[in-house]
Amino acid sequence: MTALPTELVLGSLRVDTPVVLAPMAGITNAAYRRLCAEQGAGLYVCEMITSRGLVEGDATTQKMLVFDELETIRSVQLYGTDPVYIGKAVEILCGDHGVGHVDLNFGCPVPKVTRKGGGGALPWKRGLLAEILTAAVAAAAPYDVPVTMKTRKGLDDDHLTYLDAGRIAQETGVAAIALHGRTVQQAYSGAADWDAIARLVDHVDIPVLGNGDIWEAADALRMVEETGVAGVVVGRGCLGRPWLFRDLAAAFAPSSVEGGGSPVKRPGLPTLGEVRDMMRRHAELLAEHMGEERGCKEFRKHVAWYLKGFRAGGDLRHRLALVYSLAALDELLADLDPHEPFPVSELGAPRGRQGAPRSRVVIPEGWLDDTDGTGSHVREDANETTGG
Repeated sequence: MTALPTELVLGSLRVDTPVVLAPMAGITNAAYRRLCAEQGAGLYVCEMITSRGLVEGDATTQKMLVFDELETIRSVQLYGTDPVYIGKAVEILCGDHGVGHVDLNFGCPVPKVTRKGGGGALPWKRGLLAEILTAAVAAAAPYDVPVTMKTRKGLDDDHLTYLDAGRIAQETGVAAIALHGRTVQQAYSGAADWDAIARLVDHVDIPVLGNGDIWEAADALRMVEETGVAGVVVGRGCLGRPWLFRDLAAAFAPSSVEGGGSPVKRPGLPTLGEVRDMMRRHAELLAEHMGEERGCKEFRKHVAWYLKGFRAGGDLRHRLALVYSLAALDELLADLDPHEPFPVSELGAPRGRQGAPRSRVVIPEGWLDDTDGTGSHVREDANETTGG
């Protein structure tokens, strides 16, 4: 049986719980990261930003690069296809914004990214991947900031890249590699391949983080036991459920893992009243960071996730999805039954986007012709944002 980790070590950075919040576009803003951090320890990553956008001072990129005043570790995921831009962007993040951890995205399956050779398409070009990682690690080194990377298994089952990506990450000084156990073609469909994650653990000496199909704390423990990963990356599983980080913190607590000292009391399932309070706190934090009107509009997308499986009526859900002020939100939340128990049927159920596999992976013309090129003919947009 694999020993369960009680912390995550990324170079000079130590995280109290081996859990990472995956960056999700439009979700993991400063307010949501604060909300999750209030539930339990971990590493909470900012929405993905583009390297060129940061270097060229793009306004949209600058607006995304916002941190809560209580964020002790500023963590940012960076996207790019140009080693020069990546290196300059890492230097800006570390030197000007006090970022203490940089993650590089080589896993995004969104066609507008892969068609330019970015995201999950990029690791096919081993030479380009090595150049980007080398530039990032060199730029972060003077600040003693660890660089990590996230990737997928490959383009599809016939074009796997993750083992080579792990080798290159280790050779270039990357502190850890996170693997989403799906291909780009799968996107978010089907089941994550944890066996591939285990193979990567055996293939490299640097820490491997596992990503994919972690819906409950028990899933995280099972992933560690089955694959030997040093930690887990949680994405869709926390949508409408920020208390998942509370459950994860309890599951990985030293006394729980090692069996010493007082046993950790595992938190119970929240009632609808507790979920209601979490919804109010989320909206409040959004209002603090964005202003009340914009914050309430931003909150609307979370309503269905929070109330999934509960008996709240369609009319109330509809009005909550149109909420425009905190006072209006309070009035609507008062109609929820605070004593309604959590719907156990939702335990372990997928959340967020799923869909079907893509019929094909959209990549630049000739991208598959060689695996060692630099892909120098592709170019990222300064203001590009993705679904990560």
